[in-house]
Amino acid sequence: ADGAAPADGTAADATAADADGAQADDGGDDDPTSALQAQLDERTADLQRVSAEFANYRRRVERDRQSIIDTAKGSVLTELLGIVDDLDRAREHGDLEEGPLKVFADKVHALLASQGVEAFGEEGDAFDPAIHEAVQDESDGSEPVLGTILRKGYRHGERTLRTAMVIVR
Repeated sequence: ADGAAPADGTAADATAADADGAQADDGGDDDPTSALQAQLDERTADLQRVSAEFANYRRRVERDRQSIIDTAKGSVLTELLGIVDDLDRAREHGDLEEGPLKVFADKVHALLASQGVEAFGEEGDAFDPAIHEAVQDESDGSEPVLGTILRKGYRHGERTLRTAMVIVR
């Protein structure tokens, strides 16, 4: 009889515990759901943050890549300017009026134009020390303007490839 009582008591305790657990499950349906919703919200926020960081990373990499391309292109174009100067001097002497050298000179100038390279520094333009290199100043103190252009300046987009070498009047 003593052995049966603990078994019945244990069974009753187990039944009471199951009932408490069932009540906890009934009342706790909101808790697991809200906990899952909180986890979902947290994971969604993490995903959005990581997605935004990756988009920013891609934009930064593309901007850096384009900057490297522009720098390399500017470097090559700057090296070509010495050849352009020689071709311009040959044209001034009449050596480029006809023949294969004229065709070559025209192609080099067309190449620079197709890449967006522009010459600047014309006689009478206002002097700008940011893009003009004054080797002699003959100005009278008033508004300085460009006099003789000793060497043309060139720009590629907003970037100055080479300043113009000028005499200021």
